[in-house]
Amino acid sequence: MLRLIFLFAFSSAMTGCTLLSVDSSSEDVPDYFIDVGDFINDIIIDARYASTNNFTGKQVTGYYENKCFLTKEAAKALNKVQHEVLKHKMTLKVYDCYRPQQSVDQFIAWAEDLSDQSTKTQFYPNIEKETLLGPYIAARSGHSTGNTIDLTVVLFDEEGDVELDMGSDYDLFDPISHTKTDLITSKQQQNRFLLKNIMEQFNFLNYELEWWHFSYQSSDTALYFNFPVK
Repeated sequence: MLRLIFLFAFSSAMTGCTLLSVDSSSEDVPDYFIDVGDFINDIIIDARYASTNNFTGKQVTGYYENKCFLTKEAAKALNKVQHEVLKHKMTLKVYDCYRPQQSVDQFIAWAEDLSDQSTKTQFYPNIEKETLLGPYIAARSGHSTGNTIDLTVVLFDEEGDVELDMGSDYDLFDPISHTKTDLITSKQQQNRFLLKNIMEQFNFLNYELEWWHFSYQSSDTALYFNFPVK
C-alpha cells in the first residue's frame, strides 16, 4: 500500500496535473499526440524498448517501431529545447517518450520475476532487483500520459556525432545515475546539469534519481494511455 501511495504521489508531482485511468479503447494515436521524429528537425530517436537493448533483455510489448510520441504541448516545448541545443552544435537523442500501459505492465512482471537476473550486470549491478519497484519502476508511469521523456545530448563532431559523457548509461539503475552525485567527474556532472538546465527553461522537471528522465509540467488533466507505438 505504501508503495502504491508513493507511486501515485510521484506521478502527480512529475506531471503537475490530475491523473485519470488508462484509456485502452483504441489502438489509434490520439489527435493531441505528435510523432516527435516527424515534428522536430535533426532529433535522434533511439527507442530502446523497441529493441532488445533494454533492462528486460527483450523487445517490450507495445513498442513496434523506432518512434517517439508526445502530447502536442510537450512536443512543442521539446522543439524549443532542440532549437536551443542546436545553437551549440548539439542535438537531442531520445530513448523513450510515450509508453503504453501494456509496456508498464510488462516492466512490473519482469521486476517481480526474481529468477530472471540476465541483465543484472549491465543494468542494476549494485542493487537488488526487488528494490527496483517504486524508485525506478512504477505501476503507473508519467510516460503513459505522453508528457514524460528520457533523453540525452549529442555533440556534432567532425569525426562523427558523439553523445555527451554523462557518467553512466541510460537505464542504469544505480546511485551513479542520480542527477547529482559525487560518483562521477566534474565534467560529467557539468554535462548533466547542462541538459537539466536547458530542459528546465522550457518547463520540463527532472527526476533526481535518473539524469535522463524529464516530465513536462502541464496544467491539463492527464490520462494514462495504452495505444501501441507503431
